[in-house]
Amino acid sequence: MVSLGMTVAGRMQGRTFEPVDPDSSTFYVELRPISDDFVPEAMAVSGLDRDLLVREGTDAALAMGQAARWIKKVCGKTQPVLAAYPLSFDWMWIYWYFMRFTGASPFGHSRCIDIKTLYAAKAGVPIAWSTKRQMPRHLTAQRPHTHHALDDAKEQAELFQNLMAWHGDGPAQARTAEEAGSARGAGDVEVGGVEGVLSRFEPLADQ
Repeated sequence: MVSLGMTVAGRMQGRTFEPVDPDSSTFYVELRPISDDFVPEAMAVSGLDRDLLVREGTDAALAMGQAARWIKKVCGKTQPVLAAYPLSFDWMWIYWYFMRFTGASPFGHSRCIDIKTLYAAKAGVPIAWSTKRQMPRHLTAQRPHTHHALDDAKEQAELFQNLMAWHGDGPAQARTAEEAGSARGAGDVEVGGVEGVLSRFEPLADQ
């Protein structure tokens, strides 16, 4: 993992989700690589200079400690929840880094929600039909997907907010089966977000 960006997406008040401006409270850090083993193509996607990170990147233990303190600060007495797209990819990196370098995860071992599953459940479609290309356009974020960790955290926050407000009915229903079928196989690989904190990172491994 070479960078980590986070933003507050919103908070639950009872059963009501209250969105928060993704620009209002953010965190970003670039990490010094912990291994010489990396995929050049994946590194290129991040837009970061690996040689510069080796020299000037933040030590992983320091970076994850800063991230944990930021999460505690913005969440206060509430419990942070990691919401990621897709969760399985984001979680394995973020959880491992927190456990390895701080000894604990701010999200426990299971306080997390998968944005793809959230969409699939509300739209009543299979997971295979839950890429962003297959979602109704008004649900997707208007922010650009730049592959910069903080930019993409904000983009994912907007998507999460839209889905939390959506009831999955009426004209907002998922695209037709024909449209969904034509989009299959062109799925995005994006990463994630949260309800208490939404995060995006750039990994060293190929996505």
